Amino acid sequence: MTGPAPVRCRLRPLIVLALLLAAPMASACGVESDCRVGARSYRLMLPEGRDESTPTGALFFLHGYRGTSEAVMANAGLRDLAEDLGIAFVALQADGDEWNAPGAPAQDRPMNADEVAYLDAVVEDVGRRIALDRDRMLVAGFSSGAMMVWGLACARGDAFAGYVPVSGTFWAPIPEDCPAAPLNLIHYHGTADEVVPLAGRAIGEARQGDVPAAIEMLAAAGGYGPPEPVAAEGLDCMRRVDPGGYLLELCLFDGGHSLNPAFIGRAWDLLVGPPR
Repeated sequence: MTGPAPVRCRLRPLIVLALLLAAPMASACGVESDCRVGARSYRLMLPEGRDESTPTGALFFLHGYRGTSEAVMANAGLRDLAEDLGIAFVALQADGDEWNAPGAPAQDRPMNADEVAYLDAVVEDVGRRIALDRDRMLVAGFSSGAMMVWGLACARGDAFAGYVPVSGTFWAPIPEDCPAAPLNLIHYHGTADEVVPLAGRAIGEARQGDVPAAIEMLAAAGGYGPPEPVAAEGLDCMRRVDPGGYLLELCLFDGGHSLNPAFIGRAWDLLVGPPR
C-alpha cells in the first residue's frame, strides 16, 4: 500500500510558484513606488502605448530643497510634458534634504553621497528596465536640483543630449573650469527670483553662486562664441555656440522662483528633437 507523497514534494511546486510571483513584485516600481539602486531610489513613468522594442528617450529630473521624487511625479505639468514627448520620465531622489553639491550648506548636505555615480546607476537601471535611447536623454532640475545639474553637466558633458537647470547654479565659489565642456546647456531664471537671485545670496555660512559668472566660466571652458539674442516666447535669451555646434543659453523670464515645464519642453526640442 502506497502512503501519501512526502510533504516536501507536494510543497515544492507551490514554493517555486510563490518565488516566481514574488520576484516581479519585488522589482516592480514606477510612478507610485520606488525603483531601488543600492541604498538610493528613484521613480519612473513610461509613456502610454509605447512600443517596447523601440528605444525610448528620457528626462531625468532633480527636485529642489527638501523635495522628493514622489512630489516630482505628482507634478502634472512635468508628467504631461513627458507623455506629450513620448519619453520616460525619471524623478531622482536626493539622499536627504539636499543634494551633495560642493559648497552647499553643511547641515543639509549628505557628504557621503556620490551624485555622479548615483546618476550613472539610475541610467543603467532604467536601461535594464526599458530599451533606453541614450542619445535622447536630458537632465533637468529646479532650484537646488538645478545647482546639482550644473555639477553633473561638468562631470558628464555630452553623455547626455543636454542639461536644463532652472533657477539655480553652482554654490559659491563658482568652479574655475568645467572639465567636460563643451556641452549643451540651457539655463532658465526669473528676474525677480528672491529665493535664488541671479547673483545668489548667503545661506548661513554658504552662498549661492552667481548665474552670469557660471555662464561666463562655461563659455570660456567650452570655447563658445559671443552671445547673440534669440527669439523665444516669454523669454529673454542669449545664445552662444561653440565651433562643434554645442549650445549654451541663458534665458530670463519675468517672475520669481518658479518652474515652467514648457521651458523644459523648449529645451528638449532644441537639444534632442523628435525621434530619428
